[in-house]
Amino acid sequence: MAEIKFSTGSGNNMNIDGKSTKKWTIIILIVIGAAILIFNCFAIVEEGFIGVKYRFGAVVQDDLVPGLNFKIPFIEEIRHVEMRNQIYTFEGDAYTRDTQRVNNLRIKLTYRYHPDYMTELIQDVGIANVVDRYLVPHVQKISRDTIGRTNAERLVQSRGDIQFEIQETLERELAPFGIVVTAVAIENIAFESEFEDSIQRKVIAEQDALRMENVTVMRREEAEQVVIAAQARADSVLIEAKAEAEAIELIQAQIAQNQAYIEYLKIINWNGILPQVIGDGVNPFVVLGADNNNMARPANQPVEQQQ
Repeated sequence: MAEIKFSTGSGNNMNIDGKSTKKWTIIILIVIGAAILIFNCFAIVEEGFIGVKYRFGAVVQDDLVPGLNFKIPFIEEIRHVEMRNQIYTFEGDAYTRDTQRVNNLRIKLTYRYHPDYMTELIQDVGIANVVDRYLVPHVQKISRDTIGRTNAERLVQSRGDIQFEIQETLERELAPFGIVVTAVAIENIAFESEFEDSIQRKVIAEQDALRMENVTVMRREEAEQVVIAAQARADSVLIEAKAEAEAIELIQAQIAQNQAYIEYLKIINWNGILPQVIGDGVNPFVVLGADNNNMARPANQPVEQQQ
């Protein structure tokens, strides 16, 4: 008798579904792995920073520009070093040349790294140790030595010159290490109260002396202007006198050469009115009345009575 077997097919379907799920799981894992691999092939360097590439801990490149940079995943690493200006502040005490103590001295140093010295800087001390290994000892020593060569009064009155001197020395000393000094500022200087009071009194006295000197100069200039004005007036009078004398001499010369010139002067200066008395004093003639038409008669002749 023949045996009949029945099969529902459910086992085959389960095998097919299991294989499909395993296949998609592998695909997803491959995609994720590829994404991770691709992601680790690149690193972004931000603006203001420079990229330094390490391979198994050794520097292989130190000039990666801002942007997307390639690296070998899991073998190379890119670290960022800031190239913008950074600030280090030193606070402490110091003594001037004349043994005045400077309290709460505060100096601010602005600096940046030189890109050409990046590998040497990393290999010698490391970026994280630059402040402790280079900046702290140099700034303290140079600032205190510079102040120690300066009198307290000059330190107060010429702070800008002292800042410039400290900056020049720091530039020269830190340049070989790849550190570029861009600015130095003395932000605070404090002396004992007695010394500050004496400096203030001296400054006030100097200002008063300068004010009095300016007043003296002004008075001297005013006196000089008065002398100049008087001299100008004297010169003017002298010129007028000389001109008048020359005119008189010219008139006299004309009179001496021509006697008729006197008569000419009389004519041009006569106002048209006859004199009241005409004569030489012995037999004068008197003009009667104010009318110029009346005839002149001798002074001893009687006047006829009008009818």
